[in-house]
Amino acid sequence: MSNEPKQPFEIGLCLAGAVSAGAYSAGVMDYLLEALEIWEQEKVRDPANTPMHQVRICDIGGASAGGIIGLLTATALHGRIEPAKWKEGDDVMAQRPNNLFYHTWVDLTHPDMFQQMLLTNDITESYTKSLLNTAFIDRTAERALSGAGSWVPRPYIANDMRVFSTLTNLEGFYYSVTFNSRTRAMEPYHVQVHNDYGCFRLNSTLAAYAERRDGWIPLDFTVPRQVTIARQVAMATAAFPVGLKAREVVRPKDYINDHPWFRWITERNPVIVDEYKSMNVDGGLINNEPFERVRELICDRTGQQDAFERQSYDTFKGTILMIDPFPTTIEEFKGKDALLRTMGNTLGAMIGQLRTKPKTLDEAMGSAGAGQFLISPSRDLPTSIAPGVDLKGSDAIACGQLGGFSGFLHKEFRVHDYFLGRYNCEKFLRDSFTVPANTKNPIFRDSYAALTPGRQEFFRSVEENDLGFQIIPIFKPRTERELQPVFANSGCNWPMRRTEDIDRFDAPLRERTNAILTDLVNTDGWLNRLLFWAGKLVYLNRKGSRFVRETIKNDLQEHWLLPGGPTKKVTKPYTPQQDLSV
Repeated sequence: MSNEPKQPFEIGLCLAGAVSAGAYSAGVMDYLLEALEIWEQEKVRDPANTPMHQVRICDIGGASAGGIIGLLTATALHGRIEPAKWKEGDDVMAQRPNNLFYHTWVDLTHPDMFQQMLLTNDITESYTKSLLNTAFIDRTAERALSGAGSWVPRPYIANDMRVFSTLTNLEGFYYSVTFNSRTRAMEPYHVQVHNDYGCFRLNSTLAAYAERRDGWIPLDFTVPRQVTIARQVAMATAAFPVGLKAREVVRPKDYINDHPWFRWITERNPVIVDEYKSMNVDGGLINNEPFERVRELICDRTGQQDAFERQSYDTFKGTILMIDPFPTTIEEFKGKDALLRTMGNTLGAMIGQLRTKPKTLDEAMGSAGAGQFLISPSRDLPTSIAPGVDLKGSDAIACGQLGGFSGFLHKEFRVHDYFLGRYNCEKFLRDSFTVPANTKNPIFRDSYAALTPGRQEFFRSVEENDLGFQIIPIFKPRTERELQPVFANSGCNWPMRRTEDIDRFDAPLRERTNAILTDLVNTDGWLNRLLFWAGKLVYLNRKGSRFVRETIKNDLQEHWLLPGGPTKKVTKPYTPQQDLSV
């Protein structure tokens, strides 16, 4: 029996929004590429003992932090990728400039990022653009998305890989619906669509685009204009509303008019200006997990339009792998009619409805689940912190608090999440990203049948709900626990801050608050109320700084990130009565 691959198994990556928890997703991506590279080396070194099927990452879609990581991957694939591994004795605070993922998400521009985000040197014009200083984003994007060398072919990466990021276009695309009216001959009804995308195709050229006219922007890192668009999209998709500055993206009109995702609008209402300029905020606001678009791209690759075929382990030719540091959970609804509670519930309902994907969810809920997999944070706390506490989702990462902004408080939080991402990815590939051992799928059946039984067992899952053989084989022997950094304040592999570390932000918080409020007063020209607002500023400045610092402390305390642990009683997650199993 031949163990040569008959066709590649296609993987589409969906990278969810994460704010500073992009450090976790970056660690997952780092290990995923390392595992694929080791597998290719083993195919050459020892083909008789190596599964010979081919897995290929063909498309990547992301939002916010996930969109940035997708574009970072595009950059990294133009050179050698050196995995960021942790070794005993390594300096926790040391930079790793040889790894693009680590250098961008963990090193950033400074170990103490929150101090940088409170600087006031950005409030120099006639108006304030964001609550936080975003200069570090410009510097990081300039460094990370730049000339990247030549494309390096890899068997596990599609040579024409597509990468896209969601955008929330504040102006939106206009279209009109015409209604008959008794008072007028025709009455137009105008609608705006704010769901936007920055779409790129790697290893492509403008000449190739002229033949395809498919809306996917060629991303050649030797062409400054294309790199500029990619950099603009990366900064725009991460522009957390109000907190971080909105960003402009400038694209030639053809990239919008030609793209099938926009064609239902542009066929009748094309963009007519040669250079289309849009002002954008966080792509995750409207579409934080764009797996429905990744699904379209995978189906385009595999030709499997039938839902049953792509959801069955015996027939599927590709799947979606979603990396999400903040997987959604069901929380008890607090339906009080108090004003602030109603405002919060209303905003949550609006965002939740914006992100709903009825067609895609209907397929997933009624399937065997082969068409989608999820990597999300998971770990147990050290016994010295809280014995027997198993953390999941955003609770398992240090960057998951304060709406995802806690990772900016200290570099150690980002270090922890990056290496947890690597560890979680290894465990996922080893024990969860598998197919049944008795699969009839020729891609995997023939590959593993060519191995001796003893070698087959090396690539088997040992989880309680054993699914069988690994889709991406892991050649590293199984160990009880991955080596992870030990942090100074805790003395273990869980990072902690001290209350004084938060109190030191008092002066910078007051200074930025004062600068913003003063600028707002000047902008609105409230000269006749200057004395009133001057007194108000003093009051708000003191109260505001204390409120922010106490909010930070409370959130960190409730998630074991300050000494002493939670003050509230830890309860099991809320579970509604109805069956929501998938």
